[in-house]
Order: sequence, then structure tokens, then C-alpha cells
Amino acid sequence: MTQEKPEFDSLEEYDEEAFDRPSVTVDLIIFTVKDDDLKLLLKKRDSWPDEGKWALPGSFIEMDESLEDAAKRTLHEKTGLEDVYLEQLYTFGKPERDPRTRVITVGYYALVNYEEVRDVDELENIEWHSAYSLPELAFDHEEIADYSIERLRAKMEYSTAAYSFLPEKFTLSDFQDIYETVFDREFDRRNFRRKLKKKDIVEDTGEKTEGVSHRPAKLYRKGRELGEIVEIL
Repeated sequence: MTQEKPEFDSLEEYDEEAFDRPSVTVDLIIFTVKDDDLKLLLKKRDSWPDEGKWALPGSFIEMDESLEDAAKRTLHEKTGLEDVYLEQLYTFGKPERDPRTRVITVGYYALVNYEEVRDVDELENIEWHSAYSLPELAFDHEEIADYSIERLRAKMEYSTAAYSFLPEKFTLSDFQDIYETVFDREFDRRNFRRKLKKKDIVEDTGEKTEGVSHRPAKLYRKGRELGEIVEIL
């Protein structure tokens, strides 16, 4: 039954207990690419509910912070990470999604270069897992993870979000490997590279790889701004 809405004529008359107030959380979907695999960072829960299960790092928001500030705080508190690509994903609000109370969560996904965040591996109860072979997750986090992969792929079709996975200088093979890993399929080498160059997505540094057993490859840097809208696929 729909709750009848009381009416108030002023702030002084307003009763903050007149309506039920759901709790609000943020959950972080943190992606990286490592060993030709799309990885998702998970934290093992150490308390009820779902103690012992893996979960997305998350936190209840504080009354005096915005959703984005809560996401940044949670990212730093749980992983030590900051200043990474972070974007709001979606809001998940099924009434039964959390056994504690009515909880609405706002998902944020972060994209990071593994070599720049290797210290995360040393944190207790924090591990990278293959996004394509996840363990049983707490709450509705499997649904959130599946949806986030779809959104990540869509984002990378029309933006330069893939820069987040790459070092400052990279080869065209590095760039294509990122796409093949995230989309879990191969792309035509010639067509893919032609589009990267034609749309100024990469910029030649004039340098080549060193200390390699094969023929040195040209090194490139990003040719546009991170997250800029541009058709790549």
C-alpha cells in the first residue's frame, strides 16, 4: 500500500520521521587489465551479512557528503587508490537486495592501470579476480558486476576510456590488446590501427620499445583527452 503523504506548511512543522528513509550506499566496480584478462577488485567480507563472501568495495554515504565524494572516499579507504578514472554507473534498488534494511546503492566504476596500482595486491582481504570467472558474490553484486561489464564495453566503443588501462607510452598492440581483453574477442589488426590513427586517438612519440627480443615497435601516447567522446568501434 502506498504511504499517504502528510502535508507541512513550513520547515518548523516538518516531521523528519513522517517518511521511511532508506539507507544509501556506494559500491565500486574497479577494473584493470592484467595477463590478458579483465580483472575486478573484490574485498572479502568479515562480518554479517554474507560473512566470508567476496563483494565489491562499498560504504554507506555520510549525511554531509555527495555521492561522488562518498565514492572517492570509499575508493581511498578500501584500496588506497585516488585520482583514477571514476564514473557513476547505475542505481540498484531492489527492496530485498540487503537483509539489514532497505538499502539503495549507487555503483561507480573505476578504470586503472595495473602497474600503477600494484600496491593493492598487498592489502588484506583484497584481491583481483577475473571478471569472466567470479566467485560467489555477496548481495546482488554479481548482477552489478555483469551490468558494469556491459557498460564498460559500451563506454569504450565511443570514448577514450581505454587510456586508463594503459601506461603513459604504449604500442598499438598494447592498445588493441586492451580492447580484445575487455570485449573478449579479436579485432582486425589493420582496420583497428587505421581507425586509431585516422581519428588521432594515438600520437606517435618518435620512440620505440627497447630491450625486446623481437623487432622494436613504435611507442605512442594518448592523442585526445581521457574520456573524450570519439567513435572507436
